Amino acid sequence: MHLGVCYYPEHWPETRWPQDARQMREAGLTRVRIGEFAWSRIEPEPGQFEWRWLDRAVETLHAAGLGIIIGTPTATPPRWLVDKLPDMVALDRDGKPRGFGSRRHYCFSHEGYGEEARRITRAVAQRYGQHPGVVAWQTDNEYGCHDTAQSFSAAARNAFRGWLADRYGTVANLNEAWGNVFWSMEYRSFEQVDLPNLTVTEANPAHWLAFRRFSSDQVIRFNRAQVDILRELSPGRDIMHNAMGFYTGYDHHDLAQDLDVLGWDSYPLGFLEMFRFTEEEKRDFARQGHPDIAAFHHDLYRGCARDGRWNVLEQQPGPVNWARHNPAPLPGMVRLWTIEAFAHGAEMVSYFRWRQFPKAQEQMHAGLLRPDGDPAPAFAEASLSAQEIAAIGACTDAPKHAALIFSYDSEWITQIQPQGEGRSALWAAFSAYSSLRSLGLNVDILPPGTDLEGYNLVVIPCLPVMADGLADALGRFEGQIVIGPRTATRDAEFAIPSGLVDAGFANLVGGKIVRSESLSDRLQITGDGWTAKGWLDHYEGAAEPEFVSSSGEVCSYRHRNVRLSCVWPEGSMFDQVIERAARDAGLPHERLPRGIRRRTCGTTLFTFDYPTAQVSFG
Repeated sequence: MHLGVCYYPEHWPETRWPQDARQMREAGLTRVRIGEFAWSRIEPEPGQFEWRWLDRAVETLHAAGLGIIIGTPTATPPRWLVDKLPDMVALDRDGKPRGFGSRRHYCFSHEGYGEEARRITRAVAQRYGQHPGVVAWQTDNEYGCHDTAQSFSAAARNAFRGWLADRYGTVANLNEAWGNVFWSMEYRSFEQVDLPNLTVTEANPAHWLAFRRFSSDQVIRFNRAQVDILRELSPGRDIMHNAMGFYTGYDHHDLAQDLDVLGWDSYPLGFLEMFRFTEEEKRDFARQGHPDIAAFHHDLYRGCARDGRWNVLEQQPGPVNWARHNPAPLPGMVRLWTIEAFAHGAEMVSYFRWRQFPKAQEQMHAGLLRPDGDPAPAFAEASLSAQEIAAIGACTDAPKHAALIFSYDSEWITQIQPQGEGRSALWAAFSAYSSLRSLGLNVDILPPGTDLEGYNLVVIPCLPVMADGLADALGRFEGQIVIGPRTATRDAEFAIPSGLVDAGFANLVGGKIVRSESLSDRLQITGDGWTAKGWLDHYEGAAEPEFVSSSGEVCSYRHRNVRLSCVWPEGSMFDQVIERAARDAGLPHERLPRGIRRRTCGTTLFTFDYPTAQVSFG
């Protein structure tokens, strides 16, 4: 695995560049990522390119023995371009423009901006596509960051109408699929269909789902245009993009099919602070991050990636600037995060960033160097990690234990229609992942169509739409299966199936779900040594009750090799369901102490002690 760093030569005096490059190599770094925010320096005026500074930066880094990853600068279109194309900016859900003055101020559907993005991508690729120091490309930067995957502009509306026409063929088909007879919402033409924002009350959930799918497709289309140019002008070099944590604004499975490597940006402390962890977890892991945050995304994006190739394009090295509170990592955590990524199969970990910039929005965001150029605490940990990874050698042949099935459609459906506050398919997947990983299991997070051969256990935390062929694949699966609530309860257009659940699913579990309740914490269900909350599906069929509450609610059933959990995939009852399934699958089922995690890679067992920030392997 390579270690790298994100570097912005345009931020620093040119006389400092050789020293920076030399220090990078001395620290054991072999990759450097540049250029993704440099459009205004590359093209300060329309059609006027200033290449000389970037030429010298590329030569300096290459001369030091660093492999260079160049980012296309399309996440930060310059002011002159916004002046030229004022309607290229996205509109938010309230119809307000996402204006100039920060970044990501463009609409994916704007054809004029799409043409400009292709033009600058071609210019950069023509200049550096054959340079021997350039080893890879990154498209844009963090698609969807700052809630920008969806745009409610005129450009998006017009493109959405065309997308609907392609999908449904006739407006009559659309009306039937969406159930528009309800509330007299029927359309006479595709030109009458607006975007699903600014309605009096909630829009039709099928309308929202179509718009979510369209918005995802627009991201994929925008990315593919750049990939095509880079493949043409810089053949033989990897193309990647940096996804984000806990972000589902587009389908990463689709994006990854056009990439050689799928990257993601790992900020465990910021994510712990900003997302839905308990106050106890935020207190106990404030300087470490929840022990499953990084690993969950490692395994998610490895499962999304074509051929399983993935990396960390931005690794937190110190305090960030964007969370509610921004503590420094516990000493040893940067090393732990680095080795953990290696153990999960990363091809690279790139620290964000080399040196803390003393100005602008990210002046409080740490780097490997302080603003004055001296090493920050993470510098020594990165250097030590490089030495240890070199000593370990390749980390391959991770044994298959458990497969966890997740689809982006599932999260969009539960966002559009949660039915109970916080009932998210993404967080159901995270909770199930955490339960599996606390047993010491290797977990692969896979899309519904993946081959399940070689696994002992399959877990489906929440999958409202049963993908074609999945029920048949599960029916042939000889290992243990755990299925969570809401699964197979919608068709591809968000309608309840005529038999209440997907027919293949009904065969799999020997029955069907006939009613669902979402439960507040006030309605917690308890049994013999366990608790459950959040949801209760009512089942009718041949399956046998396995977990029955003290007041008589059946919370989990078993039918042959399938366990059906009727409560939300969190809490001690679901943990026990997972543990029993792991036992029956012949897998380890002793829970690790709190905060301890393991990963098996070939003959090497890695142990990650989050409470003390220690790593052991052997």
